[in-house]
Amino acid sequence: MSNLDESIDAAAAAVKAGAAVVYPTETVYGLGADGTDADAVERVFELKGRSRDKPLSIGVPDVDAAREYTRLTSFDADFMSEFLPGPVTVVVERGSELPDVLTAGGDRVGVRVPDHEVALDFFRRADCPVTATSANRSGAPSVTHPDQLDATLKDGVGAIIDAGEAPGGTGSTVVDPGRNVIHRRGAMADAIETWLTDHVGESPTVED
Repeated sequence: MSNLDESIDAAAAAVKAGAAVVYPTETVYGLGADGTDADAVERVFELKGRSRDKPLSIGVPDVDAAREYTRLTSFDADFMSEFLPGPVTVVVERGSELPDVLTAGGDRVGVRVPDHEVALDFFRRADCPVTATSANRSGAPSVTHPDQLDATLKDGVGAIIDAGEAPGGTGSTVVDPGRNVIHRRGAMADAIETWLTDHVGESPTVED
């Protein structure tokens, strides 16, 4: 077993034990904990210094896993099949297993399936939806290498998966296909706008 395999196993075990961990994605490093465990989710908010009125997304290894924790429509699934894995956060109706603290009490949740094999392997081994939020203190720059982690955050996690430099660049586009709304333009935003326009029959509302 390689050092990377060992660190993925250690991170999965830490998540199962209720701890938060740092993991790589195709954009930046993420801060993950069991998205079904309210106490673990609270820990992520504490580590980031994030306001509780700002919901967190979940990361899963594939669309089938997303179905277990959300209520996907056929349209949601079609959209996900087109753009995931990839740097897109897809907002859908949450399932009952996800706690209120994750979604700030709302009825919808963002879903990420990163285009990054280490992240997907980690999600599979963790065997739960993992919080998908950047591994930085709120208001600070995103982290593209573990060396950049805030000391308090670094000391507060149970494991770090170090896969070297993350590509960085444009953050994910946040889109609610069912409501034809793009909450945040990011990677692939033009292609997403075109797809929604073609499939809905009108251009999506773009909030930023």
